[in-house]
Amino acid sequence: MRKIIAAVLLLTLCFSCAYADTELKAPDYLMEGYDGDGANHDWDTNLFFRRMQERSGISFQFRQNTDFTAWTQRIQEMTEGEDLPDVLFKAGLTVRQTEKMYKAGQIIDLKPYLAEYAPNLSALLAEHEDWAKAITLEDGSIPALPNFNQLQNNDALWLNTSWIKTLKLEIPNNADELTDVLRAFKTQDPNRNGKADEVPLTFLGMWDLRFLGHAFGIIDNDYYISVRNGKVSSALTTDENRTFLAWLRRLWDEKLLDHRGFSMIDSLRQVTDEKAVPVYGAVLSVTPLTVVSSSALNQYSVPAPLEYNGKRIYRDLLGDVIRGTFAITKNCSDPEKLVAWVDFLYSEEGSRMAQSGLENEEYIWNEDGLWEWTSDLSTVAGMVLPEATISEGGTAPGITSAEFQMKYADTDTREAVTQLYGLKQYSVQPYPCVTLTEEDEKRIAELQGAIAPYAENTMAAFVTGDLELNDETWTEFCNEIRRLGLEEEIAIWQKYIQ
Repeated sequence: MRKIIAAVLLLTLCFSCAYADTELKAPDYLMEGYDGDGANHDWDTNLFFRRMQERSGISFQFRQNTDFTAWTQRIQEMTEGEDLPDVLFKAGLTVRQTEKMYKAGQIIDLKPYLAEYAPNLSALLAEHEDWAKAITLEDGSIPALPNFNQLQNNDALWLNTSWIKTLKLEIPNNADELTDVLRAFKTQDPNRNGKADEVPLTFLGMWDLRFLGHAFGIIDNDYYISVRNGKVSSALTTDENRTFLAWLRRLWDEKLLDHRGFSMIDSLRQVTDEKAVPVYGAVLSVTPLTVVSSSALNQYSVPAPLEYNGKRIYRDLLGDVIRGTFAITKNCSDPEKLVAWVDFLYSEEGSRMAQSGLENEEYIWNEDGLWEWTSDLSTVAGMVLPEATISEGGTAPGITSAEFQMKYADTDTREAVTQLYGLKQYSVQPYPCVTLTEEDEKRIAELQGAIAPYAENTMAAFVTGDLELNDETWTEFCNEIRRLGLEEEIAIWQKYIQ
């Protein structure tokens, strides 16, 4: 441990010495951005920026914001032209903020610089037309650059495959088979402790449960819409949704669903005792670690999506594109230099350096072809990530390499990441990334403010039996959804599909 810490300290000192001369001159550019959420980075001393300076010759003076509310206010000030930096990094700009800053003339269009000065980014955009469309405004400009991450969190069904093996069951392929597996979890004592303490499937709220809708062909997004073959529609009022809710009601009545699911929070249902006997058969969450201890992680796997009409399809929660991470203001005299600077982060080498540091410094490749940290995990969390990388906190521009993450040495973590990436192969975005007009964005928000709470509460009531699901109540539900403006909302979203 002492050797590891000493090595990190020596590395820091070496870089401090190496830059002693360059720090005597004034920085080339002023960089400002947001890096909060407890990431504990200090941009002035962070090795990432020092290493970037070594390879590019470009130095920065930093304005690092760590309070989200203050950063939101600062964006408004910059939109009004107040005290602009040269570049925004980890900017966290929404589409609307980007559009307003661009129309106000405070940030510039970067598209004219990409072909010549950003070959890595240009290649990615050429390969993924949907990525290019997602960051392009209606007038064809690209005022802000993104982060591309094919491993963004997704709500998944994590199945206790250890119980599956104990009970000699098969991995379920459809809703009926999943029902049978959950029944076995409830009645056959799969954790072998002689108690009827098993919770077949745990979840939090209707939002979690809706991810099971794929078993009935439903992959609507949070606006309850999806697009297929160029046509926008909603499953809310369909026969498929009624059948799905009736299925959930049966699971509820048989106590196959966690009856705390509509009233519990993660911190109250989580098992923290590493020696505790697992009680959860299936977990709907981004990771089973929201409810089980790390020692039980290897018991849970993500099966292929359940079949519906012979097909497997799943909802991609966030997509691959995180917009608004990097922008250059009108104050910058050499935008092409900063475009070339950031383009390195869209390469494999730059991505690794940003997220994990340098090979043979912060991480190494072992004889099995897997990478591992050179420090213990507590040192990684406390020193390496905040001092040698820019991961965590605000989102930096660049690309998150799925292949690299799937080669992490820790078996349980690597397998969990690999399973989520496997789910990605079945996943589709219900609706593509688009840029709404300010008027349409406002109207969508108004419609959702009425539709969403009514839909969620009523569907939850159908599941729990607080509201009987029959022809009369279903007709009333559909009529109210339409009265609240579902068809108008669909029409607005349809305008953006060509």
